[in-house]
Amino acid sequence: MLEGWFMWFILFWVVILISFFAIGGFFMFRKFLKRLPKEDGKSDLDWEEHFVNETIHLWEQEEKNLLEDLVSPVPELFRDVARQKIAGKIGELAVKEHASNINEDLIIRGYILATPKRDHKFLRKKLSEKKINMTPYEHLF
Repeated sequence: MLEGWFMWFILFWVVILISFFAIGGFFMFRKFLKRLPKEDGKSDLDWEEHFVNETIHLWEQEEKNLLEDLVSPVPELFRDVARQKIAGKIGELAVKEHASNINEDLIIRGYILATPKRDHKFLRKKLSEKKINMTPYEHLF
């Protein structure tokens, strides 16, 4: 029978492992849901990739740098996923509007639409640092 400190040590590790499995499972399940095909046969991730590939030729280096600067507050572990999601939304806007190139306006609107409301404060801070007027985008926040 387990007694004393060793029993508490084992119980502590059981709780920690179950917690880690639950957290990992949650994020894996979210990724799985994004991979499931919708009614049109494509998943959310497929559409993101489609719009990025469709508009890749419209990006100039200056716009790529702006997007990179805007996603810099995102933790490095999640930055690639955030960049892909935001670029997909920007591409979707560009395709819908038949844009001839990606510009600052499309990037800011796509960023606002692709990110959750809780992350908009970081965007506002970044835009103020870059001295970009946020008035035209207030209705999107």
